Amino acid sequence: MPQTNDWTIGRLLTWTADYLKRRGADSPRLDAEVLLAYARRCQRIDLYARYGELPDERDLSAFRDLVRRRAEGAPVAYLVGQREFYSLTFRVTPDVLIPRPETEHLVVALLDLIQRRESTGPCEVVDVGTGSGIIAVCAARHAECRVTAIDISAAALAVARENVERHDVADRVELLPGDLLSMLPDARQFDFVVSNPPYVAQGELEQLSPDVREHEPRIALAAGPGGTDVIARLIPQAAQHLRPGGWLLLEISPMIAQEVADLVAASGQFGAGTLHKDSAGLPRVFVAQRQPSEPAS
Repeated sequence: MPQTNDWTIGRLLTWTADYLKRRGADSPRLDAEVLLAYARRCQRIDLYARYGELPDERDLSAFRDLVRRRAEGAPVAYLVGQREFYSLTFRVTPDVLIPRPETEHLVVALLDLIQRRESTGPCEVVDVGTGSGIIAVCAARHAECRVTAIDISAAALAVARENVERHDVADRVELLPGDLLSMLPDARQFDFVVSNPPYVAQGELEQLSPDVREHEPRIALAAGPGGTDVIARLIPQAAQHLRPGGWLLLEISPMIAQEVADLVAASGQFGAGTLHKDSAGLPRVFVAQRQPSEPAS
């Protein structure tokens, strides 16, 4: 990056976007804007109102360091400590996955089902593998529900707690440590089990972008040789803790859609599932309803 003090904000953005593009960034201009706004402690839109200004040396020094780390592969969300999701801003650290637009389809499916419920009053939702808490927070903010958010990682739960408190839903979200649903009492029942579980097959890991493969938590990505190890464990647990007529919602990889459908069908506890496609037209969310209890004979 230029070391001179006569580079305006506009020139800095242009130079940095070109530099990051050469280093393989997928969205170099956006990265440059987010990093410069963070270094200057302002909003991105403010950069355009000050296009001809000269940043002071403190801001330039902070920006140079951020650009260097981005060029070395560090994700922008981790560098600035936050990411927007479902029109909300969430705290993120390397202990949690970076929220992605694909997961918004899972949130939309959940909120739609909650809205269509016939019963009145708050419903019970459990978010399995909550990570940064994006699903739990969105459900609590946009629907009449109580949410139990579970994660095996204490560090991830600490991030989720920050986001729960940031968005004022601590009275509606309970955070619990645990491996899937295994630590819940047998009698604990929910109306919805929702999860964005690990679903990357072992052979796919090396095909992920370096940003993901080298920086995001592997425990939240990898799921055995076929990508279904965690989902296969979750399905029977979900059946045990869902009320009859309750719903299981899973974010999945399009590559394992049929395998997930087969696992759910083989459990014998759910009706025929449905697949919701993402904005690219790929199967991204699997939804299945817990079968009603058998009538007493």
